[in-house]
Amino acid sequence: MLQRLYIHNFRCLENFELQFKNMPSALLIGKNGAGKSTVGIALEVLQRIGRGINRVGHLVQTQDFARGRSDVPIRFEIEVLINEKLYQYTLALELPQNFEELKILEEQLIVSGSPIYSRQGASVTLHEAKFMVDWHLVALPVIQERSTTDPLHIFKTWLARMIILTPIPSLMTGESNGETLKPKRDGTNFGEWLSGLLGRDPAAYMQIDKYLREIMSDIQGFQNELIGKDFKNMRVQFQANQANLYVYFKDLSDGEKCFFLCAVVLAANKSYGPLFCFWDEPDSFLSLSEVGHFVMSLRRAFETGGQILVTSHNSEAIRKFSNENTLVLYRKNHLEPTLVRLLDEINLKGDIVDTLISGDIEL
Repeated sequence: MLQRLYIHNFRCLENFELQFKNMPSALLIGKNGAGKSTVGIALEVLQRIGRGINRVGHLVQTQDFARGRSDVPIRFEIEVLINEKLYQYTLALELPQNFEELKILEEQLIVSGSPIYSRQGASVTLHEAKFMVDWHLVALPVIQERSTTDPLHIFKTWLARMIILTPIPSLMTGESNGETLKPKRDGTNFGEWLSGLLGRDPAAYMQIDKYLREIMSDIQGFQNELIGKDFKNMRVQFQANQANLYVYFKDLSDGEKCFFLCAVVLAANKSYGPLFCFWDEPDSFLSLSEVGHFVMSLRRAFETGGQILVTSHNSEAIRKFSNENTLVLYRKNHLEPTLVRLLDEINLKGDIVDTLISGDIEL
């Protein structure tokens, strides 16, 4: 479970910290431009490191410095509780004069207070041994783990399996030419993710089907049809009045595709979790009557394992969270950094949603 996330000098986030201890689900709210989506982008940087992308220039760009302040390092810190052990990872990036690409300033991984490795510039210290790594390469994906029980392997796997979503349903086709357990942020490899999940755990189909039947009463199931060698295309069956209708996944509505995406998120967390999921505005493509069930399904599923962090502007979604797990992001203008405060710590008069609509919240 994610315990803490610290981001400094990255886009609109300066000296920015989120605390999630004992929060299986949490909500980020705030005006447009406050930095909610930027939190997801920062998490994606860490996710990509876990997935083996180690070239600094493929992770961040010079324009990612907050207000162009390239004289101050970009810094990421993440603390994660895995199997009752606290993993603390730090990555700091700088842009020296006359450099065109950022380089590593500092990097370290500490597990339950014991250092696994540390780094200053190009020099890495691992188990008292020292070696050099190109200062434009992140060391975490480079260091060879000794076994699946190695803390390096455990932490990299956790990062790699983070689910970070800002889906574009119109680009989700349901087609697949392979299998993966690493969904893309925009959802465009949904078909490969579904194939990977069912290939790993065929029983996951039952959980997906159960959720879909709760939200779409006329659905009868879906098939991941083999069209050619390793190529599959997903087809959905509906039934009403003893008549059947078959629809290819790509022809479903945007909201219906999000139902499928939600079902796979829930099944993945149960199958190979516990997982961490960040979903940017999961209610964007839903009708008002559907939002409450959708949000509560996500919250309930992560109560028994894993963790979900969502953003929203939707009044119904906001009402499904409490003040104790709702974080408010705020900044007065684009020249000031984002501030964050737990909603429970803010003195509000009247209804929270009405206050948000009126824009009267100031930290």
